Amino acid sequence: MTTPTPVLTVNGIEVIYNHVILVLKGVSLQLAEGQIAAILGGNGAGKTTTLRAISNLLKGERGEVTKGSIELRGERIENLTPADLVKRGVVQVMEGRHCFAHLTIEENLLTGAYTRKDKGEIAANLEKVYTYFPRLKTRRTSQAAYTSGGEQQMCAIGRALMANPSVVLLDEPSMGLAPQIVEEVFEIVKDLNQKEKVSFLIAEQNTNMALRYANYGYIMESGRIVMDGAAEDLRNNEDVKEFYLGMGGGERKSFRDVKSYKRRKRWLA
Repeated sequence: MTTPTPVLTVNGIEVIYNHVILVLKGVSLQLAEGQIAAILGGNGAGKTTTLRAISNLLKGERGEVTKGSIELRGERIENLTPADLVKRGVVQVMEGRHCFAHLTIEENLLTGAYTRKDKGEIAANLEKVYTYFPRLKTRRTSQAAYTSGGEQQMCAIGRALMANPSVVLLDEPSMGLAPQIVEEVFEIVKDLNQKEKVSFLIAEQNTNMALRYANYGYIMESGRIVMDGAAEDLRNNEDVKEFYLGMGGGERKSFRDVKSYKRRKRWLA
C-alpha cells in the first residue's frame, strides 16, 4: 500500500511568545493529501498555537517560530504572509467563529473570496457552499449577529471554502455548540473531505467526536506531541480511553490514585 503524499509537514517547531514564553517544544506532525487529522488535548496544550504557526498568524499575538520548519508540498512557508498562504490554498477557521456581526451571512461568505477575481467562479462557489450548508441559504440575508452559534460556525467554514482551499485548519469547531449541531458540522467536514478532497487539520478538545471523524490523531500536552496514531488505534488505546474519553476504570479513584495517574500521564517519561 502506497503512503499518502504529505501536503503539510511540521518538523520540530518551537514557538515563543513575547520573546520569553516557550509554548511549543519540538512539535512535529504531518497532514496527508485528502486526510482529516486531529490535534487533541486540553485547554492550553498548544493546539491553537500549532495552527497559528502553520497559517502564520502568530505575529498578531507577538509570537514567532524560533526553531524547526513548516512545509507545504515541500516548500518552506514559515516566512510567507497569511495572504500568500491563502493563495496557495491554506485557510484557517479561527476559534470562536469571528463572523462580521454587521454583515449578512452572504456578505460574510463573499469576504472569503476576496483574493479571487473570476465572478463566475465565485458565484458557482457560493452555490456550492449553500449546497453543503442549506441552513445558510435560508439565512443568507440575515445579519450574522442575529444567527445562532451553529449557523455562525457554518458561515465561518463556508467563508473559508470561498477561497477554494486544499487545506483547512479548523480550530475548536465544537466550542459552545449543542451536541447535535457539533455532529452536523463534523458530518459536513467529512462530506467536504470525501467529495471536494479538502484536507483538514482540526484542533479539538472534544476527543470523542474528533476521533470518530478523523483518520489520524495527535495528542498534545504542555506544548508537546505525546502520542499519535491512526484514529481507530487511539480510540481503542486504554490510556486515551481513561484520560480523554472518560471510559476507563469504572470505580471511583482515590486522591492517591489520581496522583499515580498524573505520574503515568507523563507519556514521555
